[in-house]
Amino acid sequence: MRTKRLSKHLVLVAVVIAVLALVVAAAGCGEESSGTATSSAGKAIPVPSASLTGAGATFPYPLYSKWFDVFGKDNPQVTINYQSIGSGGGIQQITAQTVDFGASDAPMKDEELAKAPAQLLHIPTVAGAVVVVYNVKGVNTGLKLTPDTLAKIFMGKITKWNDAALKADNPSVNLPDEDIVVVHRSDGSGTTSIFTDYLATANADWKAEVGQGKDVKWPVGIGGKGNEGVGGQVAQTNGSIGYVELAYATQNKLASALLKNKAGKFVEATVDSTTAAIAGAASKLPDDFRGSIVDAAGDNAYPIAGLTYLLVYKDQKDQAKGQALVAFIDWAVHNGSNYAKDLEYAPLPPDLVKKVDDTVKKISYQGTSLVP
Repeated sequence: MRTKRLSKHLVLVAVVIAVLALVVAAAGCGEESSGTATSSAGKAIPVPSASLTGAGATFPYPLYSKWFDVFGKDNPQVTINYQSIGSGGGIQQITAQTVDFGASDAPMKDEELAKAPAQLLHIPTVAGAVVVVYNVKGVNTGLKLTPDTLAKIFMGKITKWNDAALKADNPSVNLPDEDIVVVHRSDGSGTTSIFTDYLATANADWKAEVGQGKDVKWPVGIGGKGNEGVGGQVAQTNGSIGYVELAYATQNKLASALLKNKAGKFVEATVDSTTAAIAGAASKLPDDFRGSIVDAAGDNAYPIAGLTYLLVYKDQKDQAKGQALVAFIDWAVHNGSNYAKDLEYAPLPPDLVKKVDDTVKKISYQGTSLVP
């Protein structure tokens, strides 16, 4: 009899434990299914459970990786998967609606926007510098390049490191009698768009013979996929020269050249010189941000700087995804900027942030803005 009572007691305890476990689990799910973020206007933005996918630019990937990680820890109900495949791929995928957001360092052209099934918005996140990196034995620092010399190197018109034009700009540098190996991007690239935009702006021959774009017909050189690919090729090839985003040059310990800017000063690529470039060009940007900040005015402005953009549909089809995306963008432009400088990106200036906030408010679901 005592054994039966004990058995009943154990069964009752087991039932109670099971019920409590379900209650705790349900509470836990409730906590992870939604949350809130504070908008730029100081209002709470709901952050529902959502899985977001994005693809595109390699230029901002070091910073975006950090952002996704930090935002994900603060909002575990949101997962963000991003493919660093180049700006061209990002534009293709957002146009095909196979991702929730695209990323590009090259603003979409009118004909590209026309192919999208609905209105796309360009949302600048940060600015970055495209640096000219090189691997020349005995020349670790201090190489100076003018727009004319740089254009002629990438056009195959200057083929030796001890060319007279290079020696004229670098009289104190011992330049070797070696062939120059040009390395460029092999994929459609926003980094290429910024680089060729600069050359086309600063050099008439480049503009006439090669032009500007995400993917141009290179006169000479070997290709590398992504900033990673170009950086890797330069690191492994003696006598090489290429172009990558500043963070990749720093991470791979690649030597980078000082470039002659519009004011006639040879400038090193840094966060401060990139910030100076934004200051010199931001006021000229159109309302949709599809403009250029290369070859900006100012003694301290680094000449090959560019904005990088998230590409987002104005009208979202999925409310939860749209709400989570808006919360992330608002966080990235405001809180996320705190991580930019450590990774060698320049945060947007306050006046530009305000314009971005106004653009984010346009993102809607069924006609209603997703920003409170």
